[in-house]
Amino acid sequence: MPEPLDSRLRDDQALDEIELTSRLIIAASAKDCPLSQSEVDEILGIATSQ
Repeated sequence: MPEPLDSRLRDDQALDEIELTSRLIIAASAKDCPLSQSEVDEILGIATSQ
């Protein structure tokens, strides 16, 4: 039986970045053209001030 991962090796910031990058890749692959800046902002959860 494999040993559990050492929790000291967990990098939550890197995992968050991987999650956001994955969301961008999935959204971009579903389109025939580049994502607009507003689409990228929405995927990343960035609030736009207008």
